[in-house]
Amino acid sequence: MTRTGFQRFIIGAIIFNAVTLGLETSTAVVARVGDLLHFADRAALAIFVVELLLRIYAHGLAFFRDSWNIFDLVIIAIAIIPATGEFSVLRALRILRVLRLISVVPSMRRVVSGLLAAVPGMASIAALLALVLYVAGVMATKLFQHLQPANFGDLGTTLFTLFQVMTGEGWPDIARDLMEKAPLSWIFFVTYIVVSSFAVLNMFIAVVVNGMDRGMADEVMKAEEKQAETDALILAEVRALREEIAELKSRT
Repeated sequence: MTRTGFQRFIIGAIIFNAVTLGLETSTAVVARVGDLLHFADRAALAIFVVELLLRIYAHGLAFFRDSWNIFDLVIIAIAIIPATGEFSVLRALRILRVLRLISVVPSMRRVVSGLLAAVPGMASIAALLALVLYVAGVMATKLFQHLQPANFGDLGTTLFTLFQVMTGEGWPDIARDLMEKAPLSWIFFVTYIVVSSFAVLNMFIAVVVNGMDRGMADEVMKAEEKQAETDALILAEVRALREEIAELKSRT
């Protein structure tokens, strides 16, 4: 079996295991083929363990230098933990094996790598968003606390309400109810939505996209450098072979 074929086999095993774990959530299906699902789960786990051991054997200590290999190791280790008695709750963590698709499928790996590259910028935008939310929360509590205590009775309730408004969920109902008592309250909601949803959240998305583009560009550059090294090695071997042939001809 070629490397590509083996990779496709592992991807198929992960998808098959995801389907069987999903079927286990159905009481009717478990009552009919519960033993078969349990066997399939054990078989998939055995395949993953053998595949991981083969990779460790092939790469040696270099296996532990790759963060994606460590990710796979942790996922499989969690799956091996006994899930009986007090640890029965850990059975739900078996679905984490499906996350191995991220490390196995190169396109998914590039997307996640780009997303991780955007984390520093995301942290700054998240801090800005939290600041906007806090300032708006204090203002809204003071302005609307006596008008709509169910949504703005205290700072915690107001922050939850403003987070809901920021996502666009049900904010017209909240705003219209307030406007019956305070007609100019729409100014606050429009300003808050423009700043939080249209400005800050779009900045958040822009940082993520930029980070993913940068991460993918780095992946392409690394691939090109690796290909250049391979080409240089092949050319060096061809030159050495030519020199050996020339030397043999000169002797004859």
